[in-house]
Amino acid sequence: MSGGWNASLYDGSHGFVAQYGRALVPLLEPRAGERILDVGCGTGQLTAEIAESGARVVGIDASPAMVAQAREKYPSLEFVTGSVCEMEYAEEFDALFSNAVLHWVKPPEVAARAMARALKPGGRLVVEFGGRGNVAGLVEAAYGALRRLGIAEPEGLNPWYYPSVGEYTALLEASGIEVTLAMLFERPTPLQEGEAGIAAWFRMFGGALMAPLHAEQAAEFLRLVPETAPAHLRREGGWTADYWRLRVVGRRNGPKTGACPT
Repeated sequence: MSGGWNASLYDGSHGFVAQYGRALVPLLEPRAGERILDVGCGTGQLTAEIAESGARVVGIDASPAMVAQAREKYPSLEFVTGSVCEMEYAEEFDALFSNAVLHWVKPPEVAARAMARALKPGGRLVVEFGGRGNVAGLVEAAYGALRRLGIAEPEGLNPWYYPSVGEYTALLEASGIEVTLAMLFERPTPLQEGEAGIAAWFRMFGGALMAPLHAEQAAEFLRLVPETAPAHLRREGGWTADYWRLRVVGRRNGPKTGACPT
C-alpha cells in the first residue's frame, strides 16, 4: 500500500476489505508458535485475528498512518513500516498472508521474490487481491470522466496490477513458490455511503487517477463518474463495485539457501 492512506476513513467506510479477508484465515491454518508475516496489514484487524491462534504475527505496511493506527489498536502485536518489494526477511516465516494488497505493488515480480525469500522452505503462502477484470466498469467510467476534463491518455494514471490466474501463478512459480490453489472469482461488493458510494470509493482508492486534477476538477470528476458508470452497478439504495478477486495458495520450495529464489 502507498504511504498516503487515510487510516480512519479506511476503517470507518471501507471495513468490507477486512470483512471479506476473514475467509482467507482458515486457508492459512495458523498454529500456535508459528511465525507469520501479514503483508500489507493495513490497520491490523486481520493481523490480530491470525494472532488469536497463538502464532507470532508481524504486520508490515508501506503506509505510516496505517501502521500507527494498527499499533494503537493492537499494542501487543508487532507492526513495521515497509514496502513489500524492499523486505529483507530471509527464511524467517512459517507462513505469509496478504489480503487486498498485491494489486497495488509494482513491480510484481520483485514482490513475489521478496515474499518467497521471507518464507522458510515449505512455508505456506495465502494471498488474495484484485485479479483480471477487477473494477473494470468503475475504471472505464473514470477514464471517460478524465477525458471530459481534458486529461489525455488517462490509462497511464492507472496504479493497479490485475493479473490473470496464469500470469500470476507463473510469476510465483518462477520465484520459488509451488502453487497448490489458484482461482479468479467475481465478488460484487456493495459500497457504503449509498448514492455517494462511488465518490467515496474513489476518494479512498482512486488518488492516482485524480492526481492531475485541481480541487474544482476533482469535485467534477466525482460528479461525472457515477453518471457514466455501468447501469448494472447501480443497485437499490446505492452502488456495487465490480470486484474480481484472485486467490492463490502455495508453498515455498527449494533448498534452504537464504537467498531469494530466481
